[in-house]
Amino acid sequence: MNGYSFLERREGMFDFLLTSEQKLLQEEAARFVKEKVPKQLILAMDEEKVIYPKEYLMDLGQARLLGLRFAERYSGRGLQWVDEVSVLEEIGVLGTSLACLYSLPSIVGEAINHFGSEVLKDRYLKPTLEGKLYTAEALTEPRGGSDFFGATTLARREGDVYILNGQKRFVVGAEGADYFMVYAKTDPEGPAHQSISAFIVDRGPGVEVEHIYGLMGTRGGGAGRVVFKDVKVPAENLLGVENGAADIFYQMMIPERLTSAAGALGMARAALEVASDYSTRRKAFGRKIKDFQGVNFKVADSITRLDAARSLVYTTARAVDSGVPGHVARRLVSEAKKFATDSAWAVVNDGMQIMGGIGYTNVFPIERLLRDIRLIMIWTGTNEVMNLIIQHEYYKERRGNLQFHRSLEEDAVNAHLTEEKVYE
Repeated sequence: MNGYSFLERREGMFDFLLTSEQKLLQEEAARFVKEKVPKQLILAMDEEKVIYPKEYLMDLGQARLLGLRFAERYSGRGLQWVDEVSVLEEIGVLGTSLACLYSLPSIVGEAINHFGSEVLKDRYLKPTLEGKLYTAEALTEPRGGSDFFGATTLARREGDVYILNGQKRFVVGAEGADYFMVYAKTDPEGPAHQSISAFIVDRGPGVEVEHIYGLMGTRGGGAGRVVFKDVKVPAENLLGVENGAADIFYQMMIPERLTSAAGALGMARAALEVASDYSTRRKAFGRKIKDFQGVNFKVADSITRLDAARSLVYTTARAVDSGVPGHVARRLVSEAKKFATDSAWAVVNDGMQIMGGIGYTNVFPIERLLRDIRLIMIWTGTNEVMNLIIQHEYYKERRGNLQFHRSLEEDAVNAHLTEEKVYE
């Protein structure tokens, strides 16, 4: 474009955070998005003519773009979160469904890689990253929602197998999944945080998948309900230890929320690019609308939101790559997910406002992006749950730092009037 390479065109945004190898990887992803994902696939998914795009995942596997963080022996590239985030931003411009399906091998792969045996890694992780097996995470229950530890799906040990019964819903990728990562209660009488286990469950006898939801957006990703009726799960498919899935759940916050945040960057960028390009062509009152403050200030706000979100997402990725303690990682990924998704929602709304009535039609993709982006403030933990985690970790951190920091409360003229400091 205009004689510039991809790297030269992108320079000046946040590319200074990336190595030359990471920039080339991002270019690779951008080319995949441009050349391997036809417009008709996106339209057909939104119209639910395509319920699950297996060919898309096969192409990603063949391009070795899935599960970049995992070892090469499992068909990953042995890279880091920063690499994956940079790729996911490119994938995100396609919308929520395709970004989520791209992320599922990384999300479920996290559990298998950290808590699964070598047998499970070879049997499931490797072919998933090759685009030969398809996966989904069965987490949410009809009575559960944000209350993960209120799960009622049960798994009972009988010799070398567990007998699984229960129901999960809103399972993205369910329609096409060959196997599921499933959380189930294995000690019905035990404390909530010490009674849940995680399993890899093959799609087979007793596993019923129903595509029953009419979604506002994020269509074509195979979202559905999964019912387990006396499903026999080999004991070797247990992830981690029995009743120890709390540790897995806390670890899974990282890929679930960081992938949502990174995908949101791409969707927000897509909305901003469509709206800003429109503003350079559309005229009103004899002038291009980009020349009106009512428009260009919205563009400025959107650029700022997107850059701020991108800085938080990339900083979080680097923090996780550097091995920060678990509680720090959980706070940061919660902040990144909340801020990036809230920012994306604001950007796409401003984009529609800039475009006016035509933005509300399907002549431009803004209306689809708005429908898509609305969901990402809900899934992988609502943004209200993100607030709960963020403030909880902050207060805990604040208590731990009191002895090291200056007592700022004393920096007031009448700080010595302790009788005026009434707390009850």
